[in-house]
Amino acid sequence: MATLFSRPQRRPPLLRQAIKIRRRGVRDLQDPRPPRAQEIEPSSHHLSPEERALLYEEALYTVLYRLGQPEPNHVGESSELLRYLQEAFRMEPEEHQQMLKSVQQLEKPVFCLKATVKQAKGILGKDVSGFSDPYCLLGIEQGMTVSGGSPGLRRRQKAVVRHTIPEEQTHRTQVITQTLNPVWDETFILEFEDISNASFHLDMWDMDTVESVRQKLGELTDLHGLRRMFKEARKDKGQDDFLGNVVLRLQDLRCREDHWYPLEPCTDTYPDRGQCHLQFQFIHKRRATKASRSQPSYTVHLHLLQQLVSHEVTQHQAGSTSWDGSLSSQAATILFLHATQKDLSDFHRSLAQWLAYSRLYQSLEFPSSCLLFPITSIEYQWIQGRLKAEQLEELATSFSSLLAYGLSLIRRFRSVFPLSVPDSPARLQSLLRVLVQMCKMKAFGELCPDSAPLPNLVTEALRAGTVGWFHLKQQHHQPMVQGLLEMGKALLSLVQDIIGDLHQCQRTWNKIFHNVLKIDLFSMAFLELQWLVAKRVQDHIRAVGGSVTPEVGESLFQLYLSLKELYQLGPLPSERDGVLALEGFHRWFQPAIPSWLQKTYSVALARVQRAVQMDQLVPLGELTKHSTSAVDLSTCFAQISHTAKQLDWPDPEEAFMITVKFVEDTCRLALVYCSLIKARARELSAGQKDQGQAANMLCVVVNDMEQLRLVIGKLPTQLAWEALEQRVGAVVEQEQLQNTLHAQLQGALAGLGHEIRTGVRTLAEQLEAGIAKHIQKLVGIRESVLPEDAILPLMKFLEVKLCYMNTNLVQENFSSLLSLLWTHTLTVLAEVAASQRSCPLACSRLKFALQNLEICFYAEGCGLPPEALHTATFQALQRDLELQAASSRDLIHKYFCSRLQQQAATTSEELGAVTVKASYRPSEQKLRVELLSASNLLPLDSNGSSDPFVQLTLEPRHEFPELAPRETQKHKKDLHPLFDETFEFLVPAEPCQKDGACLLLTVLDHDTLGTDDLEGEAFLPLCSVPGLTGMEEPGEVPQTRLPLTYPAPNGDPILQLLESRKGDREAQAFVRLRRQRAKKASQHGPRPGRAARLAWRY
Repeated sequence: MATLFSRPQRRPPLLRQAIKIRRRGVRDLQDPRPPRAQEIEPSSHHLSPEERALLYEEALYTVLYRLGQPEPNHVGESSELLRYLQEAFRMEPEEHQQMLKSVQQLEKPVFCLKATVKQAKGILGKDVSGFSDPYCLLGIEQGMTVSGGSPGLRRRQKAVVRHTIPEEQTHRTQVITQTLNPVWDETFILEFEDISNASFHLDMWDMDTVESVRQKLGELTDLHGLRRMFKEARKDKGQDDFLGNVVLRLQDLRCREDHWYPLEPCTDTYPDRGQCHLQFQFIHKRRATKASRSQPSYTVHLHLLQQLVSHEVTQHQAGSTSWDGSLSSQAATILFLHATQKDLSDFHRSLAQWLAYSRLYQSLEFPSSCLLFPITSIEYQWIQGRLKAEQLEELATSFSSLLAYGLSLIRRFRSVFPLSVPDSPARLQSLLRVLVQMCKMKAFGELCPDSAPLPNLVTEALRAGTVGWFHLKQQHHQPMVQGLLEMGKALLSLVQDIIGDLHQCQRTWNKIFHNVLKIDLFSMAFLELQWLVAKRVQDHIRAVGGSVTPEVGESLFQLYLSLKELYQLGPLPSERDGVLALEGFHRWFQPAIPSWLQKTYSVALARVQRAVQMDQLVPLGELTKHSTSAVDLSTCFAQISHTAKQLDWPDPEEAFMITVKFVEDTCRLALVYCSLIKARARELSAGQKDQGQAANMLCVVVNDMEQLRLVIGKLPTQLAWEALEQRVGAVVEQEQLQNTLHAQLQGALAGLGHEIRTGVRTLAEQLEAGIAKHIQKLVGIRESVLPEDAILPLMKFLEVKLCYMNTNLVQENFSSLLSLLWTHTLTVLAEVAASQRSCPLACSRLKFALQNLEICFYAEGCGLPPEALHTATFQALQRDLELQAASSRDLIHKYFCSRLQQQAATTSEELGAVTVKASYRPSEQKLRVELLSASNLLPLDSNGSSDPFVQLTLEPRHEFPELAPRETQKHKKDLHPLFDETFEFLVPAEPCQKDGACLLLTVLDHDTLGTDDLEGEAFLPLCSVPGLTGMEEPGEVPQTRLPLTYPAPNGDPILQLLESRKGDREAQAFVRLRRQRAKKASQHGPRPGRAARLAWRY
């Protein structure tokens, strides 16, 4: 057989008709350009009845003449596809049957297999060099009816193309020299008549040319090549070598195939001959439909796509679901078959999809994300020269149309993408991304070169949309009646809608626009809206003028609060580019401030009056001891504080005056409440026979006032006085602040405190009589009754009454009541104790009562604190009762204890002093006293001197009854006598160690004719004598110098108490002795100038 190079340069008729497409010069097949009049209007997907019939004919023709096995996810039954088309085109059954018969009568298309030989790999090397010069012969064999696994088929597969297919139906690739992995990428159109008995054949050959031995030896590389050279020598000159073949039944192929196929051998030698990469597609030629003959293929496909997608979207909407962009298997199958049969390139399919989806998106509701795939596909395959002028114009129009439509949606994004629909933010973000991707396309840049940057277009659309939205809202809120009050309410609603919109922009929309386009939607919307709002508000306030009625004032206050909230949404002053139209907006509302303050007070006063009138003066619960009016009052005052916080007037001086007014009104309301609640208590108590019920109401009234006092005390915090004082510090002096705010508050608290004390005083008076009565009875009980039994009625009375008060009063008022009762109780006890001074038993009971009352009023820390209990009155009463309840001997002990304290506190020797040495010998039970001397004695005689001697006694006498007093020698005319005498007292240690036990040294001036005069007394505590504190014998005994003292000139209270006990002889004798000493002391007290006389004398 002649080789390709020896064959004459002419092609067979069918070979010349074959269409050959190479990737290096790709050209898509297009039908002749149809007349302009027959083109379908590209601006709308709605078809006329004639166009719809033509398109339906095209779709039916596509289904009836489908080729190949179905794709995995496609529909295989043609009947199902026909039913789907009938629904998609809304055809009646009769019309459908008529059209189906008409299409069946049309001429069949020319069936073609579009085969592309891409490349091969791992083929045999037939040349001496170890490589081959491969080329392929391919064609379709008709009439092969052998079954798939029969030996006949295997024989047919081993047959080569040139033996089975006529030469005029055989196609040949180029020769790729010296390679084992050739690449052809050549496409051939192979016609066939019946797919059921047709098979595709491809043979791969090694091109052999006549070469000299010298040339072959030059290519020789190894022994294997030498063997191939000898083999070549045995065959005919110029005969090509068989490399392998591929045989496929067409009915086994899908509509599109792309696979690597193994090269089969003719013999069993070299079974592994490599693989060949082939692509197949079944296409039609010379379709008999009118649409195929009159319109470009991609235009027909575009219209079919529009029709099916429109049906898909409509079906989902009818089922109350949104279309997600996925075509049904029926629609996908029909579109795939049509594009394949029409041999549309991927680029034209993407172009048709873009045109269809971009048009449908403007009239039907489906996700804009469906547009991203065709955008990406067109961008990837874009070559401007592959499209005709009409197609370029259509594509440019689609870009401009979608951009204009997208901007219109962005302009109306508030209504098109409402936040009430959950997926609205995602839909808007998807639209923005589609527009961004579209504007980035090379096709868009080339076809729409004059388009402004997308961020500028979107910004302008947002600005215009914001202004339009404002005017739409303004019309929506326009009142039916054009009155000031109605206009104010409408304006307030408008501002509140604007605030809500800005919050949505800030929370949701701004993130989307900033992330996709770097556009600050919130700032732009705020700047536009605040100018519009400012103008409307100023116009309204000018219309109001000075006639601010309470209703209009309330409307203006709400408008002020809304403007304040709107203003706070804006940027900080440091971040602004200029002055805002809302700057200083508070000044617009200055005329309405008096109306606002008056309205606040009036509403609060009415609420207080209503709360008191409805109050039954019953505690709200066990833990809440005030009534309903106190709760309402707290809420009322909290509302006033809230109003002040809402107002938050920016001007410091005016803010100070407004706060002063708020404080003044609050304090006035507090006093009004006190008057009203007392009047309410009198009203409810009138005619009440039950005094307990009246007491309950009084408790509630006092608790309500206490609650009010607590609320009033929180005013500085609630009205932020500290921050206000810092703000107004530059314009208001501190003295003015004290004279206004603080003075008002203190005055109100003082008034409330007085009212509370008055109420508590009234409650206390109801109990004081009972307490006094029980204390009076306490001292009249017979002596045989024990003290704890004697005070039992008093303690039960207090327990009942105080528990009742504790239940009905808050802690602060209960503590105040306890303080009053404690003071009264101490007064009563003191009065009774004064009347019972001579009765130790009664005083003992009073002492016991005082101790138990202290415990009762302390109540284990729940009553009065120790500092409130231990007042001066309590301490004096406690001392008095301690003395009055003591026995006479105990009182004598106490007397000597007090004299020992006086001796220890005396440092002056104005009366003189004595020096002694005292010790105690435990082994002998002897108290040894050495009286050494006396000095600086008073001259009591007329001669200016004295005759001193010392009397020694152990006191108290009842502790040492057997020990008689001792005396020293008398010294004549000596103010500094040296006695140097020793005395011993046989006495056990125990009485010497008691409190008050002492050695009394009485220095006397001896008078021969009368009684001895008193020089002074000195007291030595026996407990300090060496030897009494332990069992050891004393060693060296120190001297003790004791200044002389006189008894108290005004009388000692212990002596007075002992003196009142007339029936006690021991007490009377002791008092008589001490009175005599006191009398002598008063007669010979120290005289002025004594120190000078002594100095002259010595």
